[in-house]
Amino acid sequence: MVNEASYLPYGRQSIDEEDIAEVGKVLRSDWLTGGPVVGQFESAVAALVGAHSAVAFSSGTAALHMATLGMGLGAGDTVVVPTLTFLATANAARFMGADVVFADVDPDTGLMECEQLELALTEVARQQGRLKAVFSVDFAGQAVPSEMLRKTLGATAKADVAVIEDGCHAFGSQVTVDGAERFVGAGSASTATVFSFHPVKTIAMGEGGVVTTEDDELARKLRVARNHGIEHEPSRFVSPDLALDRDGSVNPWYYEMQSIGFNYRASAIHCALGLSQLRKFQHFVSRRRALASRYDSLLRPFAPVVRPLKRRQDCNPAWHLYVVRIDFASARKSRAAIMRELAAQGIGTQVHYLPLHLQPYYRERYGSRSLPGAEALYRQMLSLPLFPGMSDDDVDRVVQALSRTLQH
Repeated sequence: MVNEASYLPYGRQSIDEEDIAEVGKVLRSDWLTGGPVVGQFESAVAALVGAHSAVAFSSGTAALHMATLGMGLGAGDTVVVPTLTFLATANAARFMGADVVFADVDPDTGLMECEQLELALTEVARQQGRLKAVFSVDFAGQAVPSEMLRKTLGATAKADVAVIEDGCHAFGSQVTVDGAERFVGAGSASTATVFSFHPVKTIAMGEGGVVTTEDDELARKLRVARNHGIEHEPSRFVSPDLALDRDGSVNPWYYEMQSIGFNYRASAIHCALGLSQLRKFQHFVSRRRALASRYDSLLRPFAPVVRPLKRRQDCNPAWHLYVVRIDFASARKSRAAIMRELAAQGIGTQVHYLPLHLQPYYRERYGSRSLPGAEALYRQMLSLPLFPGMSDDDVDRVVQALSRTLQH
């Protein structure tokens, strides 16, 4: 029987008394949904990553959905999405009625590199699709600089296509472009960057997400869309006969819905937790990097049967996940068997992810297609425990448990 207190899941939030106290302050305040804490959290995120604007949402999925709405995606449009990602990335495009062309990924990094993007663009052209956006998905903490993808688009006469960076794995990661280092989500070549603050991510809101952008008009659209499409700005009202009193002043109760929107607001409760977590951001990131480095060192003797993801030289990851590639054939044991044996030793693992082109919904909609890089990585991948609350001894314990499992 595994001691529940000693069980190591693949990911876990790190909550302390300061976090609890900050949430408690909001619960005692007059603002549980909107209020000043939401704006403070958005400003803090923007300042940390170096973005012009940050807009908070109730989840990372809501943030992805609103990014597609802000881009004006709709029926007849096509977007490129790397197949190795969580369901929400492609689903956000489908919410808007757009179609998806899945791109392959590098089997060593799990990332859509420029080569895979070029092949996907060829497939879009073959299908005679109207390309409207490209989703760039950061994986495990590593990112391909959006400037590189933008150059690829420009070289194929697609310079006007929006680039939406799904940075849900990469809050706190840094990339180097032309010798200068910047955070993922900063003033980059992406039209918008989406972050998730689910409990297992770099910081936790419980549930929550953020879109960062340099485009003020896009940020305005996102703030309206997350609140049912309600417009409160008098200068933008389109029905003066309803908006104005006899003396020309704006009726104090009045607002307009000029386009469809959603209830995707982030609550003050969640933003208070996020704001408190941001104060520990440097510790969280440095601890994740230290744990990943220890894994790298301890797993080196297991090569080539067990290998970490290949590292990009132009990225300093915050490491959301620690993914290893295991040659299960050489190990003479299935992935499921290894996961069960590790679980019996108190070690939780996970697989991130079944490539989306293999999911029944997308296979039924777009037919069967082979994307060999993603499929090769999927056959080998396993995510080991990684979260800031782990000790060095915990990493040693995971590696020892894996060693015993492979030896059996």
